[in-house]
This record gives sequence, structure tokens and C-alpha cells, in this order.
Amino acid sequence: MSILSDIWIRDQALNHGMIEPFVEAQRREGCISYGLSSYGYDARVADEFKIFTNIDSAVVDPKDFSSTSFVDRQTDCCIIPPNSFALARTVEYFRVPRDVLVICLGKSTYARCGIIVNVTPLEPEWEGHVTLEFSNTTPLPAKIYANEGACQFLFLHGNEPCETSYADRAGKYMGQRGVTLPRL
Repeated sequence: MSILSDIWIRDQALNHGMIEPFVEAQRREGCISYGLSSYGYDARVADEFKIFTNIDSAVVDPKDFSSTSFVDRQTDCCIIPPNSFALARTVEYFRVPRDVLVICLGKSTYARCGIIVNVTPLEPEWEGHVTLEFSNTTPLPAKIYANEGACQFLFLHGNEPCETSYADRAGKYMGQRGVTLPRL
């Protein structure tokens, strides 16, 4: 398995719609950087947030998830309460090729502030907006800036195409748009 370069990412984005919209070079003027890098793509967080709240004393249950655990906000800057988290999504829509697995890592700018970004791998032939989890590990409120860099996606080429892709399995998060809550 090898990591794929900016040349490959650019070709797949421009000629095969792998990333839309696609930013061909890193942008960083006065913002948290985003766009194509040497061996990855730094995606932006959209302005749609679901911020965890315990106002109704809900229990977080992945088998019976209650949307009342979150408050919805559309904003340029999301404030995550101390020791809490928010869900968001990427600005970019991804279409993963059949012979590629995509791994996401958080941006160092956020990590150095105690803000962790979590995303499960994007499986072969998955497509959609990526739902992002931002965890505020600090005892202070933390800011997330919409339309700026949030995380970096690394593209790994398999030694051969997989036998069964996410699309073949009709995965439950296929084609998701917007911030997507847990499904069973």
C-alpha cells in the first residue's frame, strides 16, 4: 500500500470528481490552511454544526441515538463547550476510487489547542460529505472556524482493487449530505 501524491490527487479531483470543490494549492492567508498538499488534501469545515448539549439529560446511545443531544447552529465560528464536542461536515464532497482507502488526521493548529478531529477511514467507493467530530479536550471553550482547514486526508493505494467496496455493501452512510448523525 502506498501513499498517493499531489499529482495523483489533482488528476483524480479534476478529471474524475474525487473532491468537489477542489482547491489546487494550499491557501493560508490569514486562515487555517486548506487545499492540496504534497501527499494529502486539507479539507475545510462547513458552517453547519451540531453542538453536544445535555440540557435534556439525554444518554448517548449509538443504537438509539437521540437528536435532542445536539443543538444546531449555522455560523462562521462555532464555540464548543469545555470537555465537549461538536459534529460538523466538510465543505468538500468526496468520491473514493475502488482501489483507494482514505485516512484523516487532524490539523496541528487545532491539535495544539487541545481540539481533536476524529473521522473513520473513507472506504473504497464511498462518497459524500465527511462528518467530522471535533472534541474539545480543554477546560475552556474552544473555537472552530468555518470555511477554513479542519483536517488532512491521506490517500492510500491498495495492492489491488478490493473484492467488496462500500458501494457494493450499500453502506448506511453512502451519499451523505450535511452533518449525519449515527445510524444503526
